[in-house]
Amino acid sequence: MRIDFVSDVACPWCAVGLNSLEKALQAVAADIPVELHFQPFELNPGMAADGVDAGEYLKAKYGMSDAQLAQNRGVIRERGAAVGFGFGERARVWNTFDAHRLLHWAGLQSADAQRALKHAMLRAYHGEGQNPSDPQLLGRLAGEAGLDPVEAAAVLREGRFADEVRAAEAQWQQAGISSVPSIIINQQHLIQGGQSPEVFEQALRQIAAAG
Repeated sequence: MRIDFVSDVACPWCAVGLNSLEKALQAVAADIPVELHFQPFELNPGMAADGVDAGEYLKAKYGMSDAQLAQNRGVIRERGAAVGFGFGERARVWNTFDAHRLLHWAGLQSADAQRALKHAMLRAYHGEGQNPSDPQLLGRLAGEAGLDPVEAAAVLREGRFADEVRAAEAQWQQAGISSVPSIIINQQHLIQGGQSPEVFEQALRQIAAAG
């Protein structure tokens, strides 16, 4: 079974959805072999490199009040905790294009390395409030994921895989993906949002049974 996980490092519901999906994958591991691939999507493609204040940006983008923003963040923290993801304080929203370039490169090395790097990026951004466009941070995370940090630094410095990431983003948008996380199974079945592990597991079993 092939699973394409279309997401952005800047998306908190993508962190919830991925951890939830991982629990479902653990539950079906004995019955359903899975290949998990991460695909790029940018929530804030025009974001400046130095980012903007997170609270002000989110209130303006979604038309929320301070109270609504606080409530929204509380819900996300609860959903994250339920699937083992800890949200911390995140003061700014940053550009994530370089993170996607590095994830593309990681996927060319191995699916396991890409998966480990994706988790590390989500933890750094949403758990620790770190900047996913910082090349030093990205290089360190690549090393922690078992990748060559020297080569990772070269990928970032030389602007590699920019065209490939742009092409992949366009492909998924043309396929109708406009929100994330979007989980596409066997290039046919779409599940959207940070669903519960039970919902993901049921969907995976039903699709596998249908052949």
